[in-house]
Amino acid sequence: MTSDAAARAWRNLNLVLQERGDRRRQVVEECGMSFFRVKALRRLRAGPLALRDLAAELMSDRPYTTLMVDDLAGRGLVERTPNPADRRSKIVALTPAGAALAARADAILESPPAVLDELPPEDLAALDRIAARLAALTDRPRD
Repeated sequence: MTSDAAARAWRNLNLVLQERGDRRRQVVEECGMSFFRVKALRRLRAGPLALRDLAAELMSDRPYTTLMVDDLAGRGLVERTPNPADRRSKIVALTPAGAALAARADAILESPPAVLDELPPEDLAALDRIAARLAALTDRPRD
């Protein structure tokens, strides 16, 4: 059962991160495409993927991923080539323009909301400690 304090903390975090510091919205506006398309570009920064593997990474079905890749290719952000291991499948890779856009999206998503700079150093240190603790708790295996 969630405590009142936990519920308040969650509401406040949502307010700061999703309503007032919504980086996803900023990415969509600056990149001029859906966040899903940007997410695909960001996944491809690690290296080319077979179309089926990209669909799996994005937790999307292959037909929709194909349509999305068609759109990205039409924008000059990705290219498809035959998969040398399986000529029936395609490999999707970023173009230099796609890599630049993915890097821009990452820079936006990784920049903290300006409101954090308004916190006194001791509050920021406490928030950092608490956020690190929360991250560690979410990384541990569940029973």
